[in-house]
Amino acid sequence: MFTLTANESILRAARKSDEMLEPYEWKRSRTVLRRERASNRPDLADYSPLVKAMQGEVIHISATSENHINAMDMNSDYGDGANPVILKSEFILSLCEQLIGGASLGAKQKSIIDRCTASVYRYYQQGNYMGTPPTLQDFREELLKQDEPEAQEIALAIELFTDGSLNTFAKHTNVDTHSRLICYDILDLGKQLQPIGMLVVLDSILNRITMNRAKGRNTFIFIDEIYLLFQHEYSANFLFTLWKRVRKYRAYCTGITQNVDDLLQSHTARTMLANSEFIIMLNQASTDRIELAKLLNISDLQMSYITNVGAGQGLLKVGSSLVPFVNKFPRNTELYKLMTTKFGEC
Repeated sequence: MFTLTANESILRAARKSDEMLEPYEWKRSRTVLRRERASNRPDLADYSPLVKAMQGEVIHISATSENHINAMDMNSDYGDGANPVILKSEFILSLCEQLIGGASLGAKQKSIIDRCTASVYRYYQQGNYMGTPPTLQDFREELLKQDEPEAQEIALAIELFTDGSLNTFAKHTNVDTHSRLICYDILDLGKQLQPIGMLVVLDSILNRITMNRAKGRNTFIFIDEIYLLFQHEYSANFLFTLWKRVRKYRAYCTGITQNVDDLLQSHTARTMLANSEFIIMLNQASTDRIELAKLLNISDLQMSYITNVGAGQGLLKVGSSLVPFVNKFPRNTELYKLMTTKFGEC
């Protein structure tokens, strides 16, 4: 089993304007909707004790952390049967756009980035994707070798994130990304690194999904506070694509949020929610209930099951069916002690 989480912003979700999710028979996308609390701060669920108790890997990532994930990590199955570098080049293009401030790249800049991406991966490919993959520092050095002034401009723009103080994703991976259970903790990334960090973490997940698929293994992804991903265009686009693709890769993606109102403001999020096969709705605020009723065609009687109800009670949407439920988790268990976030019980 592979599980991905992160404290405040465990992965953050998807946007791609008017593109819609195509219908399919066996949907593997799920959503859990919780009630928003009075505070504007997300409900910080600390998964570290649970993951550690199950001998999983907790990866804390920040500008000052000693843990690093190489943004250019790539396995031979990354390309889904095609040349992996082609798909990775698209990721590097998005990453560079984010690194230079979210500005759209021109045709010359894209050509240069694509050329340099292929160049830095050449020896890694020739070695059958074994050994040490290149890093963003190698990528910048390749940019500096190019004659075009645009290449020098890109190299200067990304210097802060490759050789400067925010270079945490420009170093070789030094954590165990092959553990059966992984928790990515990106709470402390900060505003400058957060959009980039979310892209890198999502790409790391894609690497693991494709690797598991090649071995005939299922992958389970849990994205807590998923609404936060919609705040950044590039990570949103990446996750939107991932959300559609994972069902083909033997992966099950579950998004969790308590900020339903923020989630429903995004057209793409609404599309993803409407196309989720399995939805758990717990106690909802009044404004959220109205929007959910419209989106999911929930009757007034059915909405009563998510109106002023206690913990562990709510409504399940499975396909076209809506089923009320009560799930009282036993408190006198080790699992409860590891999972509870209630004040005084933690």
